[in-house]
Amino acid sequence: MFPFAFLRRDTPALTGRRVKLRLPMARDYREWAALRGESRSFLEPWEPRWTADELDRAAWRQRLGRYREDFAAGVAVPFFIFERNSGQLVGGITLGNIRQGVAQSGHIGYWIGARYAGQGLMLEAVRLLATYAFETLRLHRIEAACIPDNARSMRVLEKAGFRREGLLRSYLRINGIWQDHYLYALIAGDTAAGGTKG
Repeated sequence: MFPFAFLRRDTPALTGRRVKLRLPMARDYREWAALRGESRSFLEPWEPRWTADELDRAAWRQRLGRYREDFAAGVAVPFFIFERNSGQLVGGITLGNIRQGVAQSGHIGYWIGARYAGQGLMLEAVRLLATYAFETLRLHRIEAACIPDNARSMRVLEKAGFRREGLLRSYLRINGIWQDHYLYALIAGDTAAGGTKG
């Protein structure tokens, strides 16, 4: 599928009580760069090492191009998370590594700006994305990997109904170091994507 097919496909937008999820757009650059920049020390321990041009406009254009190509190919759905009332960007969440056929699965990853952490916004975003994955994309399983020291992320996943399935040794290179990760998973039908949990 050609990258420009991204423009013709239905572009999903998911709306919850406090957050709205939509695909990133070129006009989001300034707000994205500002939020990521002010949250750098908060985010760096949990992400791949930042490049020297991480927040530059040229790097943003490349990132947006990858988002569009992955979405057009049906292998990922990248969302930015906005606070519903203010319209402010608060973070991002992606359903990636989407596999159909016998797997019918995907993997989620997410980040949130430091000033929005601990307010329940990411929990709502994870629940919205899980519902979209199961009901719209008809996936059977979604996974997430979490560094064992990342207590906040583990709480989000567990509140959303994900179950810890094991330890992945030296799984991803995070902030320049190969790190172990816990593997979490949610299966279609597991308490309605965690919607009934606190």
